[in-house]
Amino acid sequence: MANPYLPVLAALLSCGALVAAEGTPATAPAKPAAAVKPAVKPAVKPIVNYNIPLWTEGTVPLAKGDGPLDNPFLTVFEPPANKKNGASVIVAPGGSNIMLMYGAEGMDIAEQYNEWGVTAFVLTYRMSPTYNTDARSADGKRAVQIVRAHAAEMKLDPEKVGFIGFSAGAGLLRRRRKPSGDPSATDPVARLSSKPDYLAFVYGAAGRAMPGENLKDYPPTFMVASQMDTAQSLPAAQFFIDLTKAGAVAELHLYEKGHHGFGSGFGAPEYEDWMPRLEHFLKMTGFLPTGKTTTEAKK
Repeated sequence: MANPYLPVLAALLSCGALVAAEGTPATAPAKPAAAVKPAVKPAVKPIVNYNIPLWTEGTVPLAKGDGPLDNPFLTVFEPPANKKNGASVIVAPGGSNIMLMYGAEGMDIAEQYNEWGVTAFVLTYRMSPTYNTDARSADGKRAVQIVRAHAAEMKLDPEKVGFIGFSAGAGLLRRRRKPSGDPSATDPVARLSSKPDYLAFVYGAAGRAMPGENLKDYPPTFMVASQMDTAQSLPAAQFFIDLTKAGAVAELHLYEKGHHGFGSGFGAPEYEDWMPRLEHFLKMTGFLPTGKTTTEAKK
């Protein structure tokens, strides 16, 4: 009866995974083959995510402690070097202000932006009940300033800093009641503008203009929601009307079917094309290079 292990041993010997005992050749001696110089592939620098705190330790405004949940920060998602175009975006996940939907409304969105050549910063902001809207608003504004403060070293365009918020995360920068930067601040980061160059509200943070709010110079705004999610679709429609009346740039997409919290929408027929529509909007407003969308390029 043939030994069933012989084919396995032969395969191991042929690939060098099995070495014969010292002084015992594993196979018959053979003439030495000419040395073949292996092809050297260029080293690929791995893309590593890292965090940037919004404030240095002990200087966080409105802080009620010094633990991890008291220190908001940005997590950097870099695009491949051959795609990077200098644009950047801050991604604010939702989660009812008590948690962060970091996967579907954070990482997934950041990685899609990377496909477009955009450097993404996922924002971890302060949560309820310890912190209120004022603290979260401060986190959102500071995030924009931090990206601009790092623009030169990261090779980013300080005039192409966007902000996309999901559900509760969209509320961080909806209202702008104070000047966007303080030229007299001792902190150099606080002197920079906290006004994003464009906004995207995904099922959240729209509604009527506040009394006295000037929408004429409001950043170009993209909004998307499900029609059935009336708590978000109706305010988004109203805000689109107000922005249009003020002469601001705005685009609104309401999907007939669906629900709240659909994230990137990929794989869901109701709204799987909303991110390609966002990509088109960013190209038409000059925040992305023109050309085929990534969806079209893959066809």
